[in-house]
Order: sequence, then structure tokens, then C-alpha cells
Amino acid sequence: MPKILVTGSVGFIGFHTTKRLLQDGNEVIGIDNLNDYYDPNLKLKRLEFLKSLPEYKNKFIFEKVDLFDNEALNDIFNKFEIESVINLAAQAGVRHSIKNPQDYVKSNLVGFANILENCRHSNINHLTYASTSSIYGASTKMPFKETDEASNPLQFYAATKKANELMAHSYSNLYRIPSSGLRFFTVYGPWGRPDMALFLFTKNIIEGKPIDIFNQGNHLRDFTYIDDIVEGIVRVHKSPPKEDLNWDSTKGNSSSSSAPYRVLNIGNNNPVKLEDFVEEIEKNLGKKAIKNYLPLQTGDVPETYADTYLLKELTGFTPKVSIKEGIKNFIDWYINFYGIE
Repeated sequence: MPKILVTGSVGFIGFHTTKRLLQDGNEVIGIDNLNDYYDPNLKLKRLEFLKSLPEYKNKFIFEKVDLFDNEALNDIFNKFEIESVINLAAQAGVRHSIKNPQDYVKSNLVGFANILENCRHSNINHLTYASTSSIYGASTKMPFKETDEASNPLQFYAATKKANELMAHSYSNLYRIPSSGLRFFTVYGPWGRPDMALFLFTKNIIEGKPIDIFNQGNHLRDFTYIDDIVEGIVRVHKSPPKEDLNWDSTKGNSSSSSAPYRVLNIGNNNPVKLEDFVEEIEKNLGKKAIKNYLPLQTGDVPETYADTYLLKELTGFTPKVSIKEGIKNFIDWYINFYGIE
């Protein structure tokens, strides 16, 4: 089986992707810098879980590496016969990027450039990397299509992810590195990040603390369950893009290019009102939330909605887990993980 490098392998999406790849029989080289953006103990617990899998034996190697450290990253590429890369390492968090933009320069720009350079020198057969629905920015055209204009990001996090797509295209064009950028829509599920809405809401409701509901609860979000995200990643990664000899720049189809390049949405294609999302949490916990209604935050968007036609066209897959099922799975995990009675 091929050796796949997964960056951010004990982050939320990286952990689930690594687990799935191991279960499918792949050899995985996982790297992560284990930073303290949120509780590093959660990342260590994820790593412990991965190492406990029967599939782990002789199939998974973990190294603590920061993408910003190009020398260390280069050592990983030289040490292991890596055939493809799934880049899920990034400084996450829309709001954090407003206060701490330099974190995003280091990880999302310099770190990604280091990934591209190492892919170039290692003859990688496919680079799949995380982008975000946030790149659609101020667009009010729904649902968001990959062919839509996406040049008006509302915060720096989204700007760095749009830059990643452009950087990847340049390397695909110059060095023929097949690359696939995946625009994730509001990912949630077990083992999620503590700064994400579902985690924060669940924790505060259990503890009897207020929850902040922005945009007066009128947000619409295309909440996408982690298993659907991972299924999309795995399927896309198995199908490297090829040059489209008939590509026409006037048609603006970002699912293909004159270079071996594509970007795709992975979302649930079903926006849910934030109030309904909270109500589902309340049902599962058997407890009402204390709600603190607030205006729309700077840099935030009122609605996200993924068009997933191109994903289905390429892979035959459409995300399908409902928020009812997904929230129940998360809360079952949360209660078990934190030993809540």
C-alpha cells in the first residue's frame, strides 16, 4: 500500500482521516506540531487512540514537526518514501486570525509553501489539502459553487486559504504536481476542537453557563459531519486531477485547469439555522441553554451553503449525515470522554 503523509495528523480532521487511512490498510506518516492553540492533551489523547488501533502496528509513524520548520519537514520527505500528501495542518479559527494574523502567516502561508517545495522535490503523485468555505466571503449567491467568484475574503484566515489555492495552482502548472483543494463547510463531530460551536455549546449547557449566539441566532450553516468530510477526502485523494486539454478560461470551471489542479466543496448541501442546531443539542442533553444573543461578528458571514455537484460527479459521493445523528454522536462521545454522569 502507498505511504501517505498526513500533516496535522492529530488535529480534528487529521485524526479522523489518519484513522480511516489506517483502517483501509494504508501506511501513514503523521506529523503535527502539537501546539497549544487548544488543549494539547486532547491531541495527545487522539494520538494515543491512533496508536491503540490494531491497524497501527507497522503502519503508522508519528513525528512532531512544525511545517514552518522546513529543515525538519525536508527530513521527513527524505527519510520516508512518501508517495502522496494530505495537508490538514493549518492555524485554524476565523476569529483568532483577526487578533493573531502572524500565526497564520507562519503556518498557512510559509508552512504551505514548504509543503509545496517538498512535494516538488519528491515527485509526489497527489497533494490534497484543506481549504475552507470561508473563502466565499461576502458572496450572497447560494448555494456556493466552485465556479463562483471567491476573491473577497472577510478575514485573514480565509485570505490565507485562498492564497493556498493560488499557490497550489502555480506549482501544479510549473511542476505538474496534481493538487486538489477541498473547501470544507462547518465541520463537526466527535473529537472536535474545543473552540468550535458544538463543543462550546455542549460544555456550557452541561455546566449551566450561558452560550453566545451571534447574529441573533439567524445564522444558517451547512454543518457537515466529520465522517462525511473524511469520506470526501479519501475518495478525492484516490483520484489525482489531470490536465484538461479542453479547458476554457472563459468558463471559469475551477474543478479543472490546464494544469493538474482542482478545488471542490465538501458540505452537507443543507443549511441549518443556528437556533435549530442549539435545539438539537438541548434535546440530547435534556437541558435548556441559557442564551446570550449577540449581533453578527466582524468577519463573519450570515449563511453558508455548499453546492456539491462536482464532488458527486467526481467521486459518486454526497455527504448525508443529518444534524440529528451527528449531534447525538458528538454528545455521546463528549459524555463518555469527559466521564459525565
